[in-house]
Amino acid sequence: MPKPALLKCVLCGKDFLPDNAPYTCDVCGLDGTLDVLYDYPSIKESLSSSSLKKNQDMSLWRYQSILPVEKPTSIPSLQVGWTPLYSVKPLAEKLGIKELFIKDDGRNPTGSLKDRASAVGTAKALDFGQAVIACASTGNAASSLSGFAAVSGLKSYIFVPETAPAAKVTQLLIYGATVVLVEGDYADAFNLATAAIDEFGWYNRNCAINPYLVEGKKTCAMEIAEQLSWNIPDSVFIAVGDGCCIGGLYKGFYDFKELGLIDRLPRIVGVQAEGSRPIYDAFKNKSSRVTFSKANTLADSISVGSPRNWAKALRAVRKTDGDMLTVKDEEILAAMPSLARASGVFGEPAGATAFAGLMKAAEKGLLDRDERVAVVVTGNGLKDIANAQKAVGKGLTVPPDILELERALQL
Repeated sequence: MPKPALLKCVLCGKDFLPDNAPYTCDVCGLDGTLDVLYDYPSIKESLSSSSLKKNQDMSLWRYQSILPVEKPTSIPSLQVGWTPLYSVKPLAEKLGIKELFIKDDGRNPTGSLKDRASAVGTAKALDFGQAVIACASTGNAASSLSGFAAVSGLKSYIFVPETAPAAKVTQLLIYGATVVLVEGDYADAFNLATAAIDEFGWYNRNCAINPYLVEGKKTCAMEIAEQLSWNIPDSVFIAVGDGCCIGGLYKGFYDFKELGLIDRLPRIVGVQAEGSRPIYDAFKNKSSRVTFSKANTLADSISVGSPRNWAKALRAVRKTDGDMLTVKDEEILAAMPSLARASGVFGEPAGATAFAGLMKAAEKGLLDRDERVAVVVTGNGLKDIANAQKAVGKGLTVPPDILELERALQL
């Protein structure tokens, strides 16, 4: 399997060789996240539209020639990737656009897009001969890591805010992770996890720190391109928290363009919750950096006031002539049943945030009549039943009597 050619800082451009690269740039510090780059001309010889058409591996590992895992034996056994991409024609017509596609990444094994990153992260830990892996998370990355660590024979330590949804914490415990509920928000959990990783020498799965994790997330974009027969959408909407998922989308489309599989990049539109919008503010203010702040949103997966991968997030939007939007928590809750009833996809609050952004863009007249749009739903709705119940209320309660039923149904 090919090794990455080099790693490059997204801020200062400094190059690092893969064999001795730090997690982040030694000049720019934690803000200096690294890109994983490849020998694209040589990969072109083995990765093409025709070779992919013949490939029977319907998982993200169909793209292993442009993924950084070096040992086939490091690849975890859980099936991840090649999630459905649905065409939703009635809603496209209602919104006044040409086509609408919903990418349901809640269909991954632990229920979120984060499984893509964890698959690569645990494989890299084994590549490097590590036995312990750790991360901080608002929930999904944590449950994802615990599942992949379990099947890979790795011990995992997970740091989450004490307010993380019970369903996500339960997943961690079911998979056998050591769970640390941190008193405070995501920033507090991240800081404690980073200190523990440095102190004990664990492998770092934090996607905003470890550059190899975004390489897993980029496969979501690659699948969108391939599933649409290389006719990529004009715009792709995705929720933004730490900045890793949107950064991964950009990287996937970028790599495919470098390989000549697509001839352009789609506009990438990031959507943040109104109560957690530091990347949105930096984009709208044309700032070169992001100002950290406290986050306050019910969408726990994107409740990040101190986004660590802000540089890749801003690049994704700016390099594609994209945009950033914000939506209120009420709009996120309203989007959950709307998304499900239009597409059959049940997304958690963060997963429905991108869809809420699409609805707002349509309302504001930001979409063109001939536009083809894809929306990435990043997590399954069963991850957060409490907020799903807020979105829809309760069902009817009746005694076992047909007349009472008729009265309750008002027939």
